Amino acid sequence: MGGNGEPLGERLKEERQACVQALLNRNWITKAEDPYLFQVIKNHYEDLREWFQEHCGFTLLVTRQFAKLEKVPGKAHNWMGFGEFHQPRDYALFTFCLWYLEGKGETDQFLLTDMVQEIREHLLGLEIQLDWTMYEHRQAMARALKKLRELGVLLVVDGDEWEWVQGGGEKNVLYECSPLARYVLRRFPQDLTMYHSIQALGEGRYPDTPDGQVKRRKHQIYRRLLQEPAVYDREWTEEERYYVLTQRRTILDQLEKVCGLEGQRYREGLLFFYPHVTGEMELFPTARSISDIALLLGGEVRRLLARGDGPLEVDQQGRISLSWVDLEGILLRLRERYQELWSQQHRQATTTELARELVAHLAEWGLASHRDHHTIWLEPALARWNGDYQTLDEED
Repeated sequence: MGGNGEPLGERLKEERQACVQALLNRNWITKAEDPYLFQVIKNHYEDLREWFQEHCGFTLLVTRQFAKLEKVPGKAHNWMGFGEFHQPRDYALFTFCLWYLEGKGETDQFLLTDMVQEIREHLLGLEIQLDWTMYEHRQAMARALKKLRELGVLLVVDGDEWEWVQGGGEKNVLYECSPLARYVLRRFPQDLTMYHSIQALGEGRYPDTPDGQVKRRKHQIYRRLLQEPAVYDREWTEEERYYVLTQRRTILDQLEKVCGLEGQRYREGLLFFYPHVTGEMELFPTARSISDIALLLGGEVRRLLARGDGPLEVDQQGRISLSWVDLEGILLRLRERYQELWSQQHRQATTTELARELVAHLAEWGLASHRDHHTIWLEPALARWNGDYQTLDEED
């Protein structure tokens, strides 16, 4: 038994699940900021390293200062990027800041003006023009620097980069280099020039043998199930779908035991959810009011399908085809019914604005997609939700 009367095996299982969830959702866990979790990860290091390597092809790094899981998406999505970045230039400058930091030692201090000048000169050698007198270029640099600070890669000793932006590049900031700087970018097994596609960057190297292809397929499947809200049967290749169907019991057991995910086989695919709220990740429904409207839509869809007299068309894969006009009509009825409980923003928005915001939100969670300019797909998982508001009488 554990110290609090809990069976030791169950406590170790919960510890390992907490480690897995943190490693999957954080950039890293540092000893300085979370010493307890860092130590728990070290205690479970061998099991965690073996499981991630065997099932996902992920590398677990543990040093004296931090633990990091080098994750690779099974399929890249827009929402996997940095939400604070506005354009490709932000990502480019983020990367060139890391290039600059490669020449700095731990706790080395340097000025922002020296950093931007060296980056500009380096890019000129690559025939890439940067002009720090341009406000939008300074803004992009400031967004990259802010992200590096949030990651703990850059430490501010004195100053603020936004003063540098507003001051036309005349203000200065004194930074200190963190030991984390060398571990932001993932290590690749071969030179980047050897890769010929974005997909190849994430796949890794597998032997061109039957066993190698099975391992590649397994890693691809576990990566997607762990990192995407929903993956439907139609999204798998024929070989992947066969693996998911024949190995579903093993997949369900592994993700429940190791990750704390509960799953179930539905007609549309193998779907998973976390049974308990956790601070390690954002879950659907979110705390945003647009999630409330999404749940109401899910309930309305269920009712319309049950009656069979609505504008909904269901294809063989369980997707529901709905025109934008019909979606706006449903939202208009929902607002008339529930507007007293909606936020002022959603009460005052036009139905077109509301529909666009809602579809964008659902698309992030794998619950909707665009069919064409006039029609959307509501994914089958949405109809498995049924939201409604609880009245005070019902609470009593």
